[in-house]
Amino acid sequence: MTPTRRLTAVVGIGLVAALGMTACSGSSETASNGEPGSLEGQTLTMAIMNDPFSSTLQKFAAEWAADNGVDFQTDIVGYGDLATRVRSDFVGGTGNFDLFTMDIVWSGEFADAGYTVDLTDRIERDADELDLDDIYDAAWTQGSWGDKQIAYPLAGYVNLLNYRTDVLEENGLSAPTTLEELESNALAIGNGGSTAGWVANGQQGPAAAQDWMAYSFQSGGEILDENGAPVINSDVNVASLELYADLFENAAPAGATEFDWGQRETAFTQGRAAMVETWSVSRASYEDSEVSTIGGTVGTVPAPMAEGLDPKYAFGGWGLAINADSDSPDAAWEFIKWVTSPEVQKRWVADGGGTYIRKSTVEDPELLATYPFQTVIGEALENGDGDARPRVPEYSEIENAVGIAVSKVLTQGVSPQDALDEAQATVEELF
Repeated sequence: MTPTRRLTAVVGIGLVAALGMTACSGSSETASNGEPGSLEGQTLTMAIMNDPFSSTLQKFAAEWAADNGVDFQTDIVGYGDLATRVRSDFVGGTGNFDLFTMDIVWSGEFADAGYTVDLTDRIERDADELDLDDIYDAAWTQGSWGDKQIAYPLAGYVNLLNYRTDVLEENGLSAPTTLEELESNALAIGNGGSTAGWVANGQQGPAAAQDWMAYSFQSGGEILDENGAPVINSDVNVASLELYADLFENAAPAGATEFDWGQRETAFTQGRAAMVETWSVSRASYEDSEVSTIGGTVGTVPAPMAEGLDPKYAFGGWGLAINADSDSPDAAWEFIKWVTSPEVQKRWVADGGGTYIRKSTVEDPELLATYPFQTVIGEALENGDGDARPRVPEYSEIENAVGIAVSKVLTQGVSPQDALDEAQATVEELF
């Protein structure tokens, strides 16, 4: 049973019990100058990942706070800083953040460590308010682990291939429908002119690891097999890394081996690359003349799988989690319910949030008129796979080993087989 169906199956005694517990304990969080259960005068803090949705989340938090009389402090930080700060907060038990955006791949680690509030009972209690069937099944993986839901879906990403329609046409090429066609198109354009055929992350660490893992996934590869055992140096993965290295050498712009997500995006939006695979959160920015020179020339398809594989698409993004050490979990939960509601999610996209968790948002006629590429995003979300990258507690160590391996291939001339053999040995020790 999917998380959505599991959570909407609440009936009878379970719901009555949950409501009874709420009556006893839910009103205990009372401000000194408010009525029982009131949010007036309460304080919340939230750490936000510095992604395209961050300014929207910060602005909406301020709006909700003003409407409810809450002192709501928000802090936008980069990926590495966010990971370090929230982990330090958890380990120290300092409760500096009540809420934080949680990367999908942290699910296993944070659940096992008990860092965040398990939201399952709250979701079941408030199911009638939440319109759970409207949320894509894949979105629940932004915080599910075992029978726990330790973060609520907030900012759903799906992996897309974006391409310059004009550049492909000039070179007599069509939009790729398979991974093999993506490679042949990129190599046909090459990197000898002002616009290279393709761009991806090459920077050692999470950047290179995550981009290469996407190509592994599209090739039919896995990082862990169905039994949870590492298979990093499988034949499929070795061949996938060989493809990745070939594209960097013969189809990527100069300097790409040092690119992270921002530099990769800049290369595409400034016309230095004809194709890029990227999370859907970036798609709207390609039409923004303030940051892009290629508006009106971008086509989009779900990131293509290797020939013969069933379509499924890497799903990622961010959930919104409540710190287990928070003094204001009920107020935090009220904000989560509001910001993820259908009405607010429509405003979220219209404001430039660029992420999707709800079917009603993707299918909204007014939004589609502005963002016609939502049909492609919806297609990918219906077949989204939140386990394209393993969400296990050991993920961070796995990502580090893979990032080192990819970098050695791209910058030191180490063979894909040797580099992945080394990563395999490192990861095996974790299990």
